[in-house]
Amino acid sequence: MEVILKEDVDNLGHRGEVVKVAEGYGRNFLLPRKLAMQATEANKAVIVQMKASAARRSATEKAVAEALVAKLEPVVLSFTRKSGEAGHLFGSVTSADVAAGLASNGFEIDRRKIQLPEPLKTVGDFSVAIKLHREVTAQVKVKVIAEAVEEVAAEAAEDAADAISEPVAEAAKAE
Repeated sequence: MEVILKEDVDNLGHRGEVVKVAEGYGRNFLLPRKLAMQATEANKAVIVQMKASAARRSATEKAVAEALVAKLEPVVLSFTRKSGEAGHLFGSVTSADVAAGLASNGFEIDRRKIQLPEPLKTVGDFSVAIKLHREVTAQVKVKVIAEAVEEVAAEAAEDAADAISEPVAEAAKAE
């Protein structure tokens, strides 16, 4: 089946290209999501106009993305997580965490644009790629810091004190 792509599709092609795909992929995925249209003779005539408008739109999107890269490069995100003695985190820092950190700094970036192959699970400094446009990628510095051991011990002691004081308070009410 031949289709004309309306949007860029990873591992398939760019907007305005005519590509051959499997019948099921085209009918069940590309066409319902309006990522492509069937490559009929009438649609092939429209493709010339689509390519021109796509080129203009891509140029403006690229310019906006490059301006955003200049604003994102100096940003450093810090995350404090509980960790073991070897610096291995008890949780992880995911692309959703990075997106939330960027949102708190005033940047609305979709978490799917953040190119984190796997969540960060160790303490340290990392560089995370954000694909803003097919030709423009920004790098953001992420620092993962271990939560202080004293804070963890204080939280554990506080939790233990709460666990002891609750039954004592309930016993006093019962009398």
